[in-house]
Amino acid sequence: MKVLKISLIASIVCSTLLGANAFASSHREAPNITRFPTLDSTDFYAFNSYEAGREDYVTLIANYIPLQDAYGGPNYYAMDPAAVYSIHIDNDGDAIEDLTFQFNFTNELANNNQGIALTVGPADNQRSVSVPLKNIGGITAADQSAANFSESYELTLVKGPQNSGSATALTNTSGAMFHKPLDYIGNKSFGDSSAYASYAGQFIYEFNLDGCASPGKVFVGQRKDPFVVNLGKTFDLVNYVPVEGDSAPGAGDQGGFPGGITQSVDNDDLMDKNVTAISIEVPKSCLTTQGNGTIGAWTTASLPQARILNPNAKVGKTEVNGGALTQVSRLGNPLVNELVIGLKDKDTFSTSHPKDDTQFADYVTHPSLPELLNILFKDAVNQTLGTNIETLAPTNFPRTDLVTAFLTGFAGVNQLETVTPSEMLRLNTGIPAKSRDMQSAFGVAGDDLAGFPNGRRPGDDVVDIALRVVMGRLCYPIPVNGTDTDLGLCTSDDASVGNVPFTDGAPVDATMMMDHFPYLATPLSGSK
Repeated sequence: MKVLKISLIASIVCSTLLGANAFASSHREAPNITRFPTLDSTDFYAFNSYEAGREDYVTLIANYIPLQDAYGGPNYYAMDPAAVYSIHIDNDGDAIEDLTFQFNFTNELANNNQGIALTVGPADNQRSVSVPLKNIGGITAADQSAANFSESYELTLVKGPQNSGSATALTNTSGAMFHKPLDYIGNKSFGDSSAYASYAGQFIYEFNLDGCASPGKVFVGQRKDPFVVNLGKTFDLVNYVPVEGDSAPGAGDQGGFPGGITQSVDNDDLMDKNVTAISIEVPKSCLTTQGNGTIGAWTTASLPQARILNPNAKVGKTEVNGGALTQVSRLGNPLVNELVIGLKDKDTFSTSHPKDDTQFADYVTHPSLPELLNILFKDAVNQTLGTNIETLAPTNFPRTDLVTAFLTGFAGVNQLETVTPSEMLRLNTGIPAKSRDMQSAFGVAGDDLAGFPNGRRPGDDVVDIALRVVMGRLCYPIPVNGTDTDLGLCTSDDASVGNVPFTDGAPVDATMMMDHFPYLATPLSGSK
């Protein structure tokens, strides 16, 4: 196939192929990170802002602390004060960060870290006793005096490589510190959801960017987990038939694959979970200071290399941390580490950098997931359909189609000025955003160039796209402007089930999110 297919064709390819690396959300993705839940990144989003009037901005959201139960008291989900949480931007294509937004958190009790105390006992035998809870009464947007715990953070911009670049503290335009709201403890503490939303809204700040004409926005706080996935059954050897059981999603007619899964919110195992979101919105012009207007982005979390525990721990003095900053978490495209990288290399991927990603090339050129699905389902498919399919897995090796999209991007769509094979979320800032009501959950494949994999929005359904592409959808003609187009990457003979509507049965779309910064929905309440 000629390299000179129109950019729309390239974008369709990019959409579907990059989806092959996104099968679900990144929760507990590597053995070592399960020991550091406060540093575990769950999802990363990068998209052109679609809030009315904010078309010249890019929003970046890094979610951390997976699988939060809303009722997870009494301490809930604070960030690690020893950690550095980072959002990285590569704007010239060398797979090395040119800009890093760095977050450092501080936790503190009320009354100069002594906490709120109550006077207990009769007049002749009183004691001032610290309370065990994070609040002692109701909290509103206007009155937060009952809070017994607070989190603040410093926001720093590093220009150049994170470990050797030039760091500048970013300041709140109001002159105040940056604070994180308390998690949504429950309705007795905060009132109803709208009251909590008003309270949390006070923690959206504007910050100044040196050399940038307009300020950015930042919010760090608990949100409803935006990702939708059939998580438990998927990791139980795909304990469902992952093919659409209706003639069309949501049709309810059982007219699809016999016994196939059908779309239902009940298939979403994250429907009752929250996450902690680090969200920033930055003028496009301040991110694309080099290159061609396309950026690569990813998030990491790091700790000092050494931690010595205090055998007599006290508030604010639980350990001593020192040594070089060491990366323990990394996320660009979703679920790369869960279902692309082999178990023996998952911790290596968590600590690696995009510039070194060629070490993982075999996982892309010869992916194991299709072979696993073949082992799990080939006999059942042949029995159900009365066929004799030799293999369900695509047979075109090496998977150069996946390499192109996964590691390099496509010229004219989401390829950076310099092409360095690397895993990151790529966003063309020059493609206009679409309003929430106009978005397709299938992104570029749904005729929506503003969606995945041109970055990733919270309402993009990367799961269904991934399942179909990893099983060979691109070996069949792809509709482009209503015309089926052979992309020339492989043939139908290479993918026996490449045209099957694979799905996990858990639907997601943009209407489940807000239409303005910070976009992710208000978190679930710990009690009604």
